[in-house]
Amino acid sequence: MQGKINYQRELDKLLDNLEGTPTLLLHSCCAPCSSYVLEYLSRYFSITVFYYNPNIYPSEEFYKRRGEQERLIGEMPVENPVSFIGAEHLSERFYSAVRGMEKLPEGGDRCRVCFRLRLEETARIAAEKGFDYFTTTLTISPMKNAAVLNEVGREAAEKYGVKFLPSDFKKKGGYQRSTELSREYGIYRQNYCGCVYSVHTNDNRENEKEN
Repeated sequence: MQGKINYQRELDKLLDNLEGTPTLLLHSCCAPCSSYVLEYLSRYFSITVFYYNPNIYPSEEFYKRRGEQERLIGEMPVENPVSFIGAEHLSERFYSAVRGMEKLPEGGDRCRVCFRLRLEETARIAAEKGFDYFTTTLTISPMKNAAVLNEVGREAAEKYGVKFLPSDFKKKGGYQRSTELSREYGIYRQNYCGCVYSVHTNDNRENEKEN
């Protein structure tokens, strides 16, 4: 039986053996999660942030998060260049992918499908545009399963023939650093993951606290 994989250790080994400044397509869910990741990885890569999140609800929230992502890139000092690709709000892709899973609990199979939707598109763009690597900021969240995300990322890498950068960005105080950077840059921090189902989950948690 395979033991638990330390994805931060895998990333450390990979970074120690990099040559030059490779290119990285970084899928980002929001500016707060990307802040530490950009500070950390811009020492090693020339990064393009890919904001592709058809799961986010409502449309106004999607564009608010996209705007904050662009603002952070423009204001935050980094060691190597960071550029931006911003998708439009293609929400039907998400609803089509998770059809029949609407009532599943947060963090289960519906989330895995959502991860796959976003990471496969990131891998496809990375392959199409000739990036050396791709990865996602999602592993910085204490609410996200890094093992699932890395597994989905590696499957997408194999499908599109591009290298996936393993990660567990919450390690080494990454999540705490992201909250510090969010305060420093006055970044909007949402109180739910993104989709309409996570809104309902958050509302139920708030109601339980009040009761």
